[in-house]
Amino acid sequence: MKKTLLTILQYIVFLGLGIWIVYHMLHQLKPEQKDELVAAIKSIDAWYLIPICFVGFLSHFFRALRWRYLLETVDMKPTVINTTFAVMIGYITNLALPRAGEVAKCTVLAKYEKMPAHKMIGTIVAERAFDIVCLFIIAIFAFIVQFSWINDYVGVRMHSLVAKMEKHENILLASILVLVLLIFAGIYIYRRNRETKFGRFMKEMNRGILSILHMKKRMQFIGYTFLIWSMYTLQIYIGLKSLPATHHLTILAAIVVLVYGSIGMIVTPGGIGLYPFLVAQILGVYFIAEVPAQAFGWIAWVVQTAVIIVLGVVSLLFIHTYNKRRNAQVAVDTEQSI
Repeated sequence: MKKTLLTILQYIVFLGLGIWIVYHMLHQLKPEQKDELVAAIKSIDAWYLIPICFVGFLSHFFRALRWRYLLETVDMKPTVINTTFAVMIGYITNLALPRAGEVAKCTVLAKYEKMPAHKMIGTIVAERAFDIVCLFIIAIFAFIVQFSWINDYVGVRMHSLVAKMEKHENILLASILVLVLLIFAGIYIYRRNRETKFGRFMKEMNRGILSILHMKKRMQFIGYTFLIWSMYTLQIYIGLKSLPATHHLTILAAIVVLVYGSIGMIVTPGGIGLYPFLVAQILGVYFIAEVPAQAFGWIAWVVQTAVIIVLGVVSLLFIHTYNKRRNAQVAVDTEQSI
């Protein structure tokens, strides 16, 4: 009971944070800026929405295919269609109640594939742990390859501070050193608190990552992981091309936006409020004006959320029908074989 109340309270707090960010973003705009925001949103080339939605679907489909490799490690081989339906139902459930989606997709897949749901939980932990590591690696890569842009942006916003920092030639090396120290600090904290809730979480995450590295089809798993994150990046890149204000930005800029947007998706339910806010802020690195940057943030969030809702509803509507026909066909095949 106490854990349930804590989960509900956590959801309310982060949902409230997202709503407050939405209010703050819109409230601080002047009337003429609000008109400019609407005009910027209307300036989108609607033809780009087709490939954006298709790429969004592919990212979810590849995630379903990747999950099947993890399920094979616990002797489960669900159908591709049921796994895809389960993944999409998990996503749409997460929009309503964060983290409940993981339970939902396991429950749904277990029901229609007649498999024990509790055996799937470990695969979810492994998958999430691996994705966190991937996001961390992508974030480091994005920072290194786009360091000049970030440095220029900081230079405009904090000229006096950067002037002092520019006296040191190895600023990038120093940043990497700080990152390494943070990693060692994290390891130290984990060792001191391994029996706490945080320590157990880190232990489970480490076990999940190791299970992936030792699985028989790890190269296929890593391959689908690459495809998933590539689709995420491509979705944002196509989105950048759809607006006149961001049309000139490169695929490397899309990777930076992906990192910041992913943080927004993790913190608030469905990324509400925080996703467009962080995306708008990071677009400032590329000197995109505030209003067009906010317009892109809102468009990207709405399109991604709409794809999840549509695919989730379709999955809810058709999963029962698909399995009813599938079971009927299995029954017919069994009779014929007899």
